[in-house]
Amino acid sequence: MYTTAVQQPFPSRSGFPQARFLLSAAAPGQFPPDRGAEVAFVGRSNAGKSSAINAIVRRQGLARTSKAPGRTRLLNFFELAPLQRIVDLPGYGYASAPAVERRAWGPLIEALRSRSSLRGLFAIVDARRGIGAGDETLLEWAAPEHRVHVLLSKADKLSRSEAAQALRTAQAALRGRATVQLFSALAKTGVDEAQCTLAQWLEGSAS
Repeated sequence: MYTTAVQQPFPSRSGFPQARFLLSAAAPGQFPPDRGAEVAFVGRSNAGKSSAINAIVRRQGLARTSKAPGRTRLLNFFELAPLQRIVDLPGYGYASAPAVERRAWGPLIEALRSRSSLRGLFAIVDARRGIGAGDETLLEWAAPEHRVHVLLSKADKLSRSEAAQALRTAQAALRGRATVQLFSALAKTGVDEAQCTLAQWLEGSAS
């Protein structure tokens, strides 16, 4: 397995059985109370963010997927357990949404960053594209307060040697600013590891 993330005990064979859609927020005032812990899922449009959420949570269809980029246009909150949440953010690098809608995303995402419950970000990056300018902007936005874990998605599209090279290239680009692993929602590559990382970040949130 190609990874720089620390292996943790697998939390549950069934994933997060209590996982459910909580709400969609179009304004900070619609966010759930700032209690417990939450992890944001971010990434370039069509990088496989919703598929990654479904694979990690082990709930097909929990996050809506689409072949058309730019499907997620609100901040979607999902509850995995009491006081434990993930947040699905709009994909960056795609401009099909109306301009007024895109302008509203900035304040929404800034409000999310200021929440004390935000534990970190899972950044979904297409393994075939590597770390791009939009991903670098995300890293700057997250630092230094929040941890970032990068999932090099769609790794099944690469040969073993190509995947190994993609991981090495991402490690060099990240320069220790984030942990990184190979991931494929389709082939289930790295799903257990990603789930363990997520569970570790969320643990202890109910106190």
